[in-house]
Amino acid sequence: MIQQPVAEKAEEQVLNNTFRVLVSDNMSEQGLKPLLDNDNMDCVQQNVNDTDDLDEYDALLVRSGTTVTAALMDQMSRLKIIARAGVGVDNIDIDAATKRGIVVINAPDGNTISTAEHTFAMIISLARKVPQANASIKGGEWNRKAFQGTELRGKTLGIVGFGRIGSELAKRARGFDMSTIVYDPFLTKERAEKAGVQLADLDELLPEADIITVHTPLTKETKGLLGMENIKKTKEGVFLINCARGGIIDEDALKHYLENGHVAGAALDVFEEEPAQDNELLAFDQVISTPHIAASTKEAQLNVAAQVSEEVLQFLKGMPALNSINLPAMSKEKFETLQPYYELSKKMGHILSQSMTGPVQDINVQYSGEVTELETSVLTRSLIAGFLQTRIDAPVNDVNASLIAKERGINYGEKHQTNALGYSNLIQATVEEENQTFTIHGTYVKEYGPRIVRINDFHVDFYPTGHLIYIKHTDKPGVIGKMGQLLGKHEVNIATMQVGRKEEGGDAIMMLAVDKEATEDVLNDLTSIEEITRADKIEV
Repeated sequence: MIQQPVAEKAEEQVLNNTFRVLVSDNMSEQGLKPLLDNDNMDCVQQNVNDTDDLDEYDALLVRSGTTVTAALMDQMSRLKIIARAGVGVDNIDIDAATKRGIVVINAPDGNTISTAEHTFAMIISLARKVPQANASIKGGEWNRKAFQGTELRGKTLGIVGFGRIGSELAKRARGFDMSTIVYDPFLTKERAEKAGVQLADLDELLPEADIITVHTPLTKETKGLLGMENIKKTKEGVFLINCARGGIIDEDALKHYLENGHVAGAALDVFEEEPAQDNELLAFDQVISTPHIAASTKEAQLNVAAQVSEEVLQFLKGMPALNSINLPAMSKEKFETLQPYYELSKKMGHILSQSMTGPVQDINVQYSGEVTELETSVLTRSLIAGFLQTRIDAPVNDVNASLIAKERGINYGEKHQTNALGYSNLIQATVEEENQTFTIHGTYVKEYGPRIVRINDFHVDFYPTGHLIYIKHTDKPGVIGKMGQLLGKHEVNIATMQVGRKEEGGDAIMMLAVDKEATEDVLNDLTSIEEITRADKIEV
């Protein structure tokens, strides 16, 4: 749902009233100065649990200590904006805020340097056994031979996820004469060369890197990314670092490879469950850890507080929110007209992202028919956000999607055309990699909702939602039977199936809607069928 028009009300209110801002968690007063020094702002620093008059506040500022639930929002009837002084917004119910027309913002840049520096501190500490040696000497020992370390010079640093933090790490690695190899599905060769890093697939990075650090969001795709199978592919004696999100490195797998000596050591700032005082990994001498403090520096806390304070101030004055996690404001009338196309474009972005997993160079969107009379720039941003959302190590939304695409070296554009190919409205989106393109066409039909009506040169007609499997195959008798039998063996039930072909006996596709998410085993078995050349799961 697109955010309701709260900015216009804010502009009118500021002329007559003072806005009330509640700061629920401890924040730097210097960082809060934009709000504290403004005559139109009544800024109160008090935990929500100790506040009786919650329904009188227009803005809420939090860190990780306050959980902002739908029930809390119901108590804050005047609430217009929630600001998270930091990057992660796991403690805020984004869907509930969006439904209530409340803007949610964060500070995506404020702790980049602090996290990069902490990660590098963990790398050095792990390589030189600094925490262990410190504990030993404070325990009255002087055992120099026990703490022989490893130099960083000449070693290869593997970075999984090359966003803001990964980029800063690469700069620091150069200062230590390290080589850097990077895995990021959206990193282009040009941007990798400019950053002075080697671009690689994950399977290429794992056996080559001496030290591997992860900097991705925690999603279905990245949860357990370094698990039993992938850690097995790493170099004997590898160091593993996680200062991103607990769960990206599977803790049971890490324990296994620490026990058998394959992993020489690990440095962890985050855990699957926190607080982590009873975590079994802490018993290993070769594991060093910190209590989720990578972003905790005086400078970072000042930066994130100042960033969200200034943005809250500007928003309450009627300006747009630049770092919105949910959606930009618009009038109710425009919202109602645009909403179905907005949902369609976001779904198209998700499909394109999962159908083209390599480094993308261009995204081009064409509109034709009735949709050209609407604000199509909003739809384009929605499509790009949908494309990037599960691939980026920071929250992606309609406001920042274009900036993130630019940072990732992805060009995008939109144009209108007159030919709607027989539909009353049509959205065509094409994604280009270095050696291939992928195109889908979508339309909205009032009686049937959003539909995908074409994939590349194949005509189809399906509702883009749920668990999908995209299959490319040769049009031969018996292929569908083999596919159905295989899915039955895996207990995957087919809900609907769309088949498209160009000519008899030639290339063809199937789009299956199934009742549960397809596993890698299912996809691998599908491609083992002689006639099937490709099988991808798509979650919409």
